[in-house]
Amino acid sequence: MACVAPLPVVSNGKPENRVENREFLFRSKLPDIEISNHLPLHTYCFEQLAEFAERPCIIDGVTGKVYSYAEVELISRKAAAGLAKLGLGKGEVVMLLLPNCVEFAFVFLGASIRGAVATTANPFYTPGEIAKQVKASAARIIVTQAAYVGKLGDLSKEDCDLTVITIDSPPEGCLPISVLTEADESECPSVDIHPDDVVALPYSSGTTGLPKGVMLTHKGLVSSVAQQVDGENPNLYFHSEDVILCVLPLFHIYSLNSVLLCALRVGAAILIMQKFNIVSLLEFIQRYKVTVAPFAPPIVLEITKNPIVANYDISSIRLIMSGGAPLGKDLEDAVRARFPGAKSGQGYGMTEAGPVLAMNLAFAKEPFPVKSGSCGTVVRNAQIKIIDTETGVSLPHNKPGEICIRGPEIMKGYLNDPEATAQTIDKEGWLHTGDVGYIDDDEEIFIVDRVKELIKYKGFQVAPAELEALLVNHTSIGDAAVVPQKNEAAGEVPVAFVVKSEGAEISEQEIKDYIAKQVIYYKRIHKVYFVDSIPKAPSGKILRKDLRARLAAA
Repeated sequence: MACVAPLPVVSNGKPENRVENREFLFRSKLPDIEISNHLPLHTYCFEQLAEFAERPCIIDGVTGKVYSYAEVELISRKAAAGLAKLGLGKGEVVMLLLPNCVEFAFVFLGASIRGAVATTANPFYTPGEIAKQVKASAARIIVTQAAYVGKLGDLSKEDCDLTVITIDSPPEGCLPISVLTEADESECPSVDIHPDDVVALPYSSGTTGLPKGVMLTHKGLVSSVAQQVDGENPNLYFHSEDVILCVLPLFHIYSLNSVLLCALRVGAAILIMQKFNIVSLLEFIQRYKVTVAPFAPPIVLEITKNPIVANYDISSIRLIMSGGAPLGKDLEDAVRARFPGAKSGQGYGMTEAGPVLAMNLAFAKEPFPVKSGSCGTVVRNAQIKIIDTETGVSLPHNKPGEICIRGPEIMKGYLNDPEATAQTIDKEGWLHTGDVGYIDDDEEIFIVDRVKELIKYKGFQVAPAELEALLVNHTSIGDAAVVPQKNEAAGEVPVAFVVKSEGAEISEQEIKDYIAKQVIYYKRIHKVYFVDSIPKAPSGKILRKDLRARLAAA
């Protein structure tokens, strides 16, 4: 619902001057709830352990092994003891450089119990990208697979205090995962955890610039999970009889929060699938009677278009969630046609928001009707406002502007970057998303544009500034700009506008190869346009709208 906020009072005792002297704030259609955000994250997730102890908690899709809630909680405490024995102290960082696997959950929860911080990284990152995050986060331990140890290069030699653990047979100089999963849980030292202590440190490019560590606290993640699955009429109705598919990467905050943590909270079974393959996915759904399927748009596209789906019994699915990137109306309608017995829709989030800002009320225990293309309504115990991108004045229903959110779930800030934090979270506690949207008369949120420069490739973030810095380092490139181009399969792909250095010759393929050697696959340049100059404002800022308009007109 929308409300007109009381006028803020300034030091002279008079209301602050605003256009129309009003501020339009939007809240959930669902009532606020009590949130136990004084609890540490692991305590909150396992709060109903006595009730769920013998129920299946995690199903390893690779081996078929089923771990009960009691086993997962015990192994997590063992991992906490193992981390402590290796010298990881409160507030220190362990990096999870892993694909989806049961060990990811054990170590993440173990870090929480230890009072430590888990930073998550994509194992397909290049050695340079991994090194940057290790150094920026000050990680003391890396948990990974043997196949990725080579990417660590000389990191462990540069830092003799860096410990590398592999979940499979450890190469020379690495430790086996058993040092964590088979440690003596009784040796885990007690630790005083404050709600504002950081527990997770995913990396995000925010609205602009290079990747930054997003400090998510125990209070923030507990609040975010509660906003989704707690209460008499939860916004996201998971229950203990559910089998929830975990195919989206756990190093992405959407999967970590809305799949793993939300499922743990309600006592559901989590089926962990290491990577997406359409046949394996359909076999898993049929074999394990999956009831909840959280997807990203590329998986949704594959499922709606691939005729092989008709060969499998997927009738067990009752809920299809899409997140990580916008899902178009046509694709959303196609999902509903493919799964007529399931409720489907999308949510809206960003890492800095913890990450969920809004969720489709079709997912509620007592659902509301929703429109195709909508991102749902703002989560409970939070507020959204829409502001004019020029004046900052808040706007009423049906007026597009920048989406801002305020609530207990948002990040504490960017690690060691107070300037970027202040640019994202204002003095009144509003997190500015960089997305342009509006709220209609039914309180549903629609995204229409983007203020922020971020490119979303299949839900993964690509920061133009990162690619531009690499491009202009090439001696044959005088200037460059990177913008998104629409793509049916990926949503958006990075394309580059390049100005050659005077007298230099370089081909499109040479530029693509140059970038591909330095970045993970989803950051690769898909097209190069050679231009005489890059349009810029007097301040020197790249006029990306001009370049996007040029692409649209092509």
